[in-house]
Amino acid sequence: SIDELYLTARSCLRLYERDVYSSLRLTRNTDLKRIIGFCTKPQESARAPSRNTYSHRVPLHKPTDWEKKMLIWSGRFKKEDEIPETISFEMLDAAKNKIRVKISYVMIALTVAGCILMVIEGKKAAKRHESLTSMNLERKARLREEAAMKDKE
Repeated sequence: SIDELYLTARSCLRLYERDVYSSLRLTRNTDLKRIIGFCTKPQESARAPSRNTYSHRVPLHKPTDWEKKMLIWSGRFKKEDEIPETISFEMLDAAKNKIRVKISYVMIALTVAGCILMVIEGKKAAKRHESLTSMNLERKARLREEAAMKDKE
């Protein structure tokens, strides 16, 4: 029982030490005063930023005439004069996605209209007693007559 208590206390102490060391490792690279809660001015960096560091600026893109039209059609801008010289790729992607959605809505509407039109035309043909079977039989009979006329000649 005492041995189990000793082992439990030892493992708890190890976990505590691991947490303390990880927090100390985090504070080595940061300003300790800021972590404690004091408000101080950030230290000016004496060294110049290296070329290998990543810049957080968003890359910009000069839109073509077609892309300007897409920005207007998507509703992002009202006139071509309002479009800036350079835009972000995210803005262009958002405009393209909006146009894709609009085009898909138009295609859905055209598909539904085409289906309704075909139903109406099919009902009119049924009233005239026209069907694919009767049209097929008439065509085959006409082809047989033409073949018989050629045989007689």
